[in-house]
Amino acid sequence: MTKGGRRRRAPTDLLRPAMACFLLLATGCLYSLNGGGLPKHIRTVAVLPFDNETATPELQRELNDELRKAIASRLGLHEAPEEKASAVVRGTIVRYVFDEATGVSANTQSTNIRRRLTITVDVEIIDQSTGKPLWERKGLSAQGEYAENAEAAGRKQAVERIVNLVIEGAQSQW
Repeated sequence: MTKGGRRRRAPTDLLRPAMACFLLLATGCLYSLNGGGLPKHIRTVAVLPFDNETATPELQRELNDELRKAIASRLGLHEAPEEKASAVVRGTIVRYVFDEATGVSANTQSTNIRRRLTITVDVEIIDQSTGKPLWERKGLSAQGEYAENAEAAGRKQAVERIVNLVIEGAQSQW
């Protein structure tokens, strides 16, 4: 007791609220790093080649390769054949527009033209056990910019953005 008649707090009394706050924060952080709460039974995935409605055949392979890598590394899912996978990713590349001029810069020796391309896809991730979509988007678009005669660089940029949108969208919905 102190002179004023109040009880003196033991050091452990002060530590309890601090520990409680720490535990709440720690469990909240662990939950947020959990990939957005993936269903427990989703451990494997089959990424099927997207149907390609464009005149750019290499786009299908590029998108498929990037999506497979990102799902494994960022969602922690293992690749499996479609018949054994707990989830399936499938979609359609519906639009590929390129050669949109975005800007021109010139000096006395050269002219530099920047171009833009846009990729649009419809994508869905299906839970194989229920047959229901875990996540889906129609008309998902991303753009890439590139220097004249460097369309592949712009396509790579747009593919990476599409993949990021798919991963982020899936994480936020599951």
